[in-house]
Amino acid sequence: MKLFPLHLIPNDTRIDFMRIRWVSITVAALLFVASVGLIAFKGFNYALDFTGGTVIETRFAKPANVDEVRDRLEQAGYGSAQVQSFGSGTDLLIRLQPRDGQNTTDANNRTAQEVLAAVSTADNAATVMRTEFVGPQVGKELALNGIYAAIFVVVGFLIYIGFRFELKFAIVATLTTMFDVLVVAAFFAATGREFDLTVLAGLLSVMGFSINDTIVVFDRVRENFRSLRVEPLEVMNRSINQTLSRTIITSVVFFLSVLALYLYGGGSLEGLALSQMIGAVIGTLSSIFIACPLLTVGFLKVTKQDLLPRAKDDPALARRP
Repeated sequence: MKLFPLHLIPNDTRIDFMRIRWVSITVAALLFVASVGLIAFKGFNYALDFTGGTVIETRFAKPANVDEVRDRLEQAGYGSAQVQSFGSGTDLLIRLQPRDGQNTTDANNRTAQEVLAAVSTADNAATVMRTEFVGPQVGKELALNGIYAAIFVVVGFLIYIGFRFELKFAIVATLTTMFDVLVVAAFFAATGREFDLTVLAGLLSVMGFSINDTIVVFDRVRENFRSLRVEPLEVMNRSINQTLSRTIITSVVFFLSVLALYLYGGGSLEGLALSQMIGAVIGTLSSIFIACPLLTVGFLKVTKQDLLPRAKDDPALARRP
C-alpha cells in the first residue's frame, strides 16, 4: 500500500525536462554571471566576525530578552549590534562597532558605558563584566578559514564523485553546487544583509544539501543508462522524473525545518536559516533543471559507453531485483 505523504508526485511522471534544457542552461548562466558581478562590485556587508569591533560582556539582575536588548541598542544608534546569551540566562554577550570607529581604551570604555545605559531598564539593571576590542586581523583569519573550508569541500566532492561515478559527473556536480552557493551569496550582497559566521556556515550546509540532491539524480541516471535501451536524453528525462518525488519531499521537509529556525531561532540565527531556505529552493531547482542538462553539453556529454558496468560492478548489478 502506498502512503500518500511519500508519493506526493507519481513515480511515472513524463515531464519533458530535456526539451527546455537550453533555456535552463541559459538562465543559469545569466544568474551565474549576475551573481559573480554582484559579489565582485557590490561586495558583502561583513559583520563584526570579519571586521572586528568591541566585545562587551554584560550581566543582568534578571534574565533578559535578547530581541528586546537588540532593539534598544538599535534605538541607541548601534544598528549592527550582535547580541547572544551565554552561561546563565542573565549573561549577554554584545558585539558592535564603536560609533566613532576608534579602538582606543577610552573609546572602548565610552562605548561600554553607552551600551550599559541603553540596555539597562528600571526593573532589570545591567553591569559590564568585561570589554575588549577584537581587531580586524581575527576577521581576516576567519575569512581565510572559510575559504579554505569551501575549497576543501569542493575538492572532496570532486574526489568522491570521481570515484563513485565518472569525472564528468564530478565536474557537473561541482559546477551545480558552486552555482547554488554563488546565487545564495549574491542574495546577501544584493540586499546588504550582514554576512557573518552563521551565514558562512549556512553556505557550507547549502553545498552539502545541493550535492546530496544531485548525487541521487546521478545515481538513477547511471542505473538507467545501463538498463534502458533508449536515447541519452530520454534516460535523463526518466531519471529526473523517477527521483522528482523524493527530491521535492526532501526539500520541503528541510525547508520547513529551517523555516521554524528562522521564525523562532532569534536574530542570531536568522542569517543561517535564511541562507539555508534560499539554498534549499535553488538547490532543488538546480538538481532538476541544470545538473542533467549539463551532462548533454560539449565535453561533459555522457554516453552509454561512459557508463558501461565495470567488472567489479557486475556482481552487484546481478543481485539487484
